[in-house]
Amino acid sequence: MAVATASIAFTRLLSSATKPHRTSASNHRSLTFSPIPIKHLRHHRPIKHSTNPKITATISVGDKLPDATLSYFDSADELQTTTISDLTKSKTSILFAVPGAFTPTCSQKHLPGFVEKSGELKAKGVDTIACISVNDAFVMKAWKSDLKIGDEVLLLSDGNGDFTRAIGCELDLSDKPVGLGVRSRRYSMLVEDGVVKVLNLEEGGAFTASGAEDMLRAL
Repeated sequence: MAVATASIAFTRLLSSATKPHRTSASNHRSLTFSPIPIKHLRHHRPIKHSTNPKITATISVGDKLPDATLSYFDSADELQTTTISDLTKSKTSILFAVPGAFTPTCSQKHLPGFVEKSGELKAKGVDTIACISVNDAFVMKAWKSDLKIGDEVLLLSDGNGDFTRAIGCELDLSDKPVGLGVRSRRYSMLVEDGVVKVLNLEEGGAFTASGAEDMLRAL
C-alpha cells in the first residue's frame, strides 16, 4: 500500500513539472466605433491560443541522433563506456529514458516492461535495448542489481545529462522537495542506423505511451 501511494505521489510530482497553466478570458464591454476607411486598415495575423500545447523536443522522427558517451558497469564489475553511435550504427535499437533510477514508476513499470518483453522485441529484429537515465553509473549498477536484471536491457548512465540536453529532453525538477534536480523526460525511441524512426515522448514523467507494449505495436 505504501509503495502504491509513493508511486501515485511521485507521478503527480513529475506531471506537475510541465503542467500547462490555464487562464480564463476577461470580460469585455461592447464598444461602438466609427467606420474606418478600408485603405487605413492593416491586416494582422490572428493570435493563436492553446490550452493543450504539443509535446516537443529538439529531436524528432527522421533525425539522426547526436553522438554522446554513456557509462555502465559490465558483468565483471568494470566501468565501461559506450557511445550512441556504438549502440545504433548499422543496428535496430530501442533507447528509452526514465526520470530516475529507483523511482516508483520507473522501477515497477517502465524498466521491468522492457525486460519482460525483451525476447519479443528482439524476435522482431531489435538488436539492442538500452535504458538511459541522468544518474551516475554506480546508481545504475545498484538499480540493476536490485531489480535482478541480466543482459536483457543495458542500463546506461548519462550522468552529466549531455545526451539528454543534446536531444532536448531535460526535465527540470529543481523546485521539487525530493531533490531530483534536472533529469530526463520519459520517452522511448526506435532507432535504425542512428536515425529515429519512432519517438514516444511523454509529458514530464507521465507513463502513457512509452512502454514496451507501445514499441511492440510499432514494429
